[in-house]
Amino acid sequence: GDLAIRAKKLELNLGSDTSDYDMSQKIFKLETGKAYNLEITSMGFKEYEFEAEDFFRNIWIRKIEVEGVEINTPVLNGFEFDREGEIEINFVPIRTGEFEFELDGLQQKGMVGKFIIE
Repeated sequence: GDLAIRAKKLELNLGSDTSDYDMSQKIFKLETGKAYNLEITSMGFKEYEFEAEDFFRNIWIRKIEVEGVEINTPVLNGFEFDREGEIEINFVPIRTGEFEFELDGLQQKGMVGKFIIE
């Protein structure tokens, strides 16, 4: 892929005005070798612990940004929102497959999803 082109923006909103357990999207279809910018936003209604260990092991993380602070790390297992906020993950998928993500403790409320990398 051409990493010099602009990264494709993906959005995931956790919680909504109607339910603490809403997720704006549950399936993300991606391609290896293409750049993506995933913005995950917590509406701040619940504590959300995002887990996607297998997915994070199969992407190359370019950078992570939280409230204007850039974090450079090659490895990420998950993260937690304890209040309203946003995290931006810039990455490139490097391996094909289907990788589940979940909000720990809220799976029974439907807070699960999948990254499909082709």
